[in-house]
Amino acid sequence: MPSPHYDASILPSSHPGLRKTWPQFTLLVLINAFVGAIVGIERTVLPLLSSTEFGVASQAAMLNFIVSFGLTKAWTNLLAGRLSDRVGRKPVLLAGWLIGLPVPIIIMLAPHWNWVVFANVLLGINQGLCWSTTVIMKIDLVGPERRGLAMGLNEAAGYLAVAMAAFGAGYLAATTALRPQPFWPGVICALAGLLISIFLVHETRDFTIIETRQSHVPNLTTEQPAFATILWLTSWRNRTLFAACQAGMVNNMNDGMAWGLFPIFFTLAGLSLAEVSLLVAIYPAVWGLLQLVTGIISDYVGRKWMITGGMLIQAVGLWLVTLTNSFWPWAGASALLGIGTAMVYPTLLATVSDVAQPIWRATAVGVYRLWRDGGYVVGALLAGILADTLGLHWAIGVVGLLTFASGLLCAFVMAESAPDKPRNGIAG
Repeated sequence: MPSPHYDASILPSSHPGLRKTWPQFTLLVLINAFVGAIVGIERTVLPLLSSTEFGVASQAAMLNFIVSFGLTKAWTNLLAGRLSDRVGRKPVLLAGWLIGLPVPIIIMLAPHWNWVVFANVLLGINQGLCWSTTVIMKIDLVGPERRGLAMGLNEAAGYLAVAMAAFGAGYLAATTALRPQPFWPGVICALAGLLISIFLVHETRDFTIIETRQSHVPNLTTEQPAFATILWLTSWRNRTLFAACQAGMVNNMNDGMAWGLFPIFFTLAGLSLAEVSLLVAIYPAVWGLLQLVTGIISDYVGRKWMITGGMLIQAVGLWLVTLTNSFWPWAGASALLGIGTAMVYPTLLATVSDVAQPIWRATAVGVYRLWRDGGYVVGALLAGILADTLGLHWAIGVVGLLTFASGLLCAFVMAESAPDKPRNGIAG
């Protein structure tokens, strides 16, 4: 049955598309920029803060803040998807902002590293609820033909904000101190996101029923499948969804490693804080900017080879970091890593949206994002152990090898899912 909060008979028979929903779409792009900015502030400052102010010597112990972030974000993604299908999108978005509001304040006042780890538990919940919900709401608004565009704009806004916040926080840290000045913009972004979400954002769940009505795909249903059914289908039984989940996990595994180890790696090589800030920002900046076009490209050329190629390019970028030893080659390697990630990130979300049926799509997106952001946990633990036992070069190189293997798996397992492309193997 349709969800009880609306009368399906009064809804229009066709999806209005982006031409009519662009004001809400634009607001959600802005909100996702605020979501990205909050996490971007941490990317330069926290790895350096751990040793200089809290005396954390072990790489594995330092990376606990990424483990706490990734673990809570992964499970919150799953919860956000299911709740969005059950109670609506907007309540989930508001809950995420309320939980994220104290994060920068806790870090500014933290007397012990464990406070920072706890703040990242809250940050993971904030990111899981807010980012997942903006993804789902944009998919609702644009309809089936422009999912790549929607995900490209969503992820571009988020990761360009990550890059600008990472660079800005690094600049403030270099000119003032590591705390508290770099974290004040996070308070402003959280407040702005909360207020816009309360007063200007509208519910979008009704669009799933409209999309179901006008779809020509056979056997679409308005019944919600059991959660366990969607979890199994998305994680394993559908091979394209399985390939997307593992690629997302490996992608965020290398991102978690880069988040935690790159600032340390570049600092130990003798670069200044300003240079480190720039290198740390290049990767998400290229990633964010190129998503403006990679999502659209995947709508026309297909998803599979964008994903496969992107994973392989990421692996090459990681290996180049270990094989070079000065600022400009590292800048090129960081840009290459951003190019590969831009090819993958919106395309994986579009793939999941292609395959999942509208009525349970939010839950499927949540399952995918559970696996994807679980990669932060795997990446932080693996990188920390390898860095402590074998060194930073080995940690980065091994993660590159796993990224390369993930790309090959996509090439052999994934079927094409984009509209108007051959879709052999795609199950609903």
